[in-house]
This record gives sequence, C-alpha cells and structure tokens, in this order.
Amino acid sequence: MNKKIWMSTALFVSSSVHAQTYVLNADSAIDVVSGKLISPVTVVVEDNKIISVGKSNRKAYPKGAEVIDLSGHTLLPGLFDMHVHLTSDAHVHGYKRLQRTAPRAAITGVRNAKRTLDAGFTSVRNLGAAGYADIALRDAIIDGDVSGPRVNAAGPSLGITGGHCDNNLLTHEHKVFSEGVADGPWAVRQKVRENIKYGANLIKFCATGGVLSKGTKVGAQQYSQEEMTAIVTEAHLRGLTVAAHAHGTDGIKSAIKAGVNSVEHVSFVDDEAIQLAKDKGTYFSMDIYNTEYILGEGEKAGILPESLDKERKVGATQRASFTKAVKAGVNMVFGSDAGVYPHGDNGKQFSRMVKFGMTELQALQAATINSATLLKQNTQLGSLEAGKLADIIAVKGNPLKDISVMENVTFVMKDGQIEKQ
Repeated sequence: MNKKIWMSTALFVSSSVHAQTYVLNADSAIDVVSGKLISPVTVVVEDNKIISVGKSNRKAYPKGAEVIDLSGHTLLPGLFDMHVHLTSDAHVHGYKRLQRTAPRAAITGVRNAKRTLDAGFTSVRNLGAAGYADIALRDAIIDGDVSGPRVNAAGPSLGITGGHCDNNLLTHEHKVFSEGVADGPWAVRQKVRENIKYGANLIKFCATGGVLSKGTKVGAQQYSQEEMTAIVTEAHLRGLTVAAHAHGTDGIKSAIKAGVNSVEHVSFVDDEAIQLAKDKGTYFSMDIYNTEYILGEGEKAGILPESLDKERKVGATQRASFTKAVKAGVNMVFGSDAGVYPHGDNGKQFSRMVKFGMTELQALQAATINSATLLKQNTQLGSLEAGKLADIIAVKGNPLKDISVMENVTFVMKDGQIEKQ
C-alpha cells in the first residue's frame, strides 16, 4: 500500500480481532451537532462502529450483547485535544530539558498517552516532538503495543534559526540547532518534505516568538510571509493540514494569509485578524488554562524567569482575545498545550472556555465536531452517529448544565474497545 494512503487510514484501523457488541444505557447523550439531549439513551456498538443511537428500548438489544449500565451519566463522543505535546513532561522545563533524550521522551509519551486517553481524549494533535518520537508513539498505539489516543503527529516543529522552535539554551560553541530549523522558502519546503518522509501527517511551524523559548519576543513575527506561504503550499500539495504557532498580531495575519488551517495561541489578535480568519475559515486553538500552571508551578518545573515574565504579560491578554474571537464567531477548536502542564488535566480547560465566553455546548463542540472537521475526520469521528467509529465517553451529570464534570471522565471507549470503566 502507498505509504501516504496508509498514513491517512491507519488512525482508523480497528484494534479488535473478534466482533464484540455492546449496549450502553445512560441517562442521556449529547448530540453535539444539534445541541439536543437524548434522554434516556441507548447506544449500540458492534465491533468498532456505532450501530444506533436513540431512546432506550430494551427489546432492541442485539442477542449476546454486553450491556453496560451508565445510570446517572451523560454520553458524549470521544474528545479531541488539538494541541498537545505527549512526549513532554510538565515538570521538566528550561535547562532541565537538555537532560532529556528523544528515547527518554518517547517513554514519557507512553505514560502521557494513557493519561490523556483516560481523561476522555480519544484523539489528539501532537504539535511538535524531537526525534520523531510522536510518530513512533502514534505507530505503537496503532499496533496495540501501548494504550493511548489516536495521534495526529507533526514531528519536529519548523522554525527559524534562533526562533521559538529552535534550541536557544546553549552557546554558539555547542552548535546546537533543533531538527525543524529551516530558513528561506526552499529550505522550509525541504523540511516539510523531510517531515512527511519520516511519517508526519500534519505540519506545525512557529510564526512568532513564544513564551517558553529563551531569547524570543512573544509577539514578534519570525517567518516571513514568503516562507509561511511556502510551508503551507508544500504541505497542502501533499494533502496535510498546517498549524501555526502565533502569539503576535502580524504573525497571526501572515499565517492566515498563507492559508494555514489553524492558528495556535492567538494571544494578540485585532479585528482585522479576526475578520481574516472568518473570511478564510481558519480555526483558532487557544490554550487559556495553562497560564495558571505556568505562573503557579512553573518556577519549580524549571521555567526560565524571562518566560514567567512573558506569561504574566500574555495570559490575561490571550483570554481577552479568546472572548473577542468567540463573540465574533471564529471557528474554534479545543487546544490545551498539555505537556506545558500535566497530561490528564486537559479537561480543566473546559471551564475556562465557558468562563471566558463560550456556552457549554460551544466548548463541547470545540473538542468534538469542530476538531474532527478541521482534521477532515468528521465522517468518522466527532459525534455520536450510526456508522461512525465508536469513540464514546461518559461523565457523571450533565455538562450542558455544569461543564466542570468534564474534568472527571468515568468511562472511555475508543474504537469499540473499553479503555476505562
């Protein structure tokens, strides 16, 4: 089979060997497309597909099915976190990261993948990992060697020399550069091709400086318009989506003009950038919870003093930008930047999304159908519908009334297999 075709289909290969039928009975299920509540509900799963979703009907149970009682619970589709770093450790920042090899990071990723899945996130977008460790982790999950979510993997993030996606912690004598560093339109095209060669099924690049990088200005544009356009054009030629890290206004606009599918962080956004995003259908992925971890626990984790100072200036502004973008009707997805803060705590962002402008339904849509649509996986994932893959979670209570219940997922099914009960 053509490698590119395998790459695009492998995320959806069932790990089950023998067909198994489950009947899930719960107080309710949320139709994230319409916002309607189905109550009470029965969901029938056969092998790795949803067969039916509807009002409870005990006469309709398939013969031999395993019946699971989820009384007091609400069912939802498996969640997406569109900005994670599975191979990163939230307790290892700054100079501590120099002691982490790619093999050690991959092992860390095994632990974090399980924590992420147990939190109800059955699909993630891993936006940057050294040594292609995220691709190795993705493939190990597909092969059933380890437990974790579906991983859409970017490989090493692309960035300019000395920019946010470079390693700036050592002096010139060490001659250290991150794998994704490339300067100039043809060099960045070559780097996109290299990432694809080694298994990336999406591309991430750094359009501006960042909070956690040494010596970069958070709002300053890094790649030029010409370079960004080259990255996006090359990736789109190969059928891959593109995510751009961008805090600063100019970088956000340039990334949108280049045609990126999503902009990450989006801290300093103005009305023109918001209109551009709406006109082009660009998605925003805004990590508005992790500022609390950075400022509360970051110093102990090794985050540099200059990074803490940058976060103090960025955090509140980013939240205000989130509110502005939501009110304007920009396409939004759920992106936590887990790895900056502990994996497994991804769901804590839901309450902040509601606090800063979203309805409960909008927050759930960001983590389900919107994310699936951005990744072009909405025909198979993102909602509870007959014919889609059986990624199903349950929470105690009703998240449309109390979004904080999303922080404690009690049941997880991925691809028709029970992962947590």
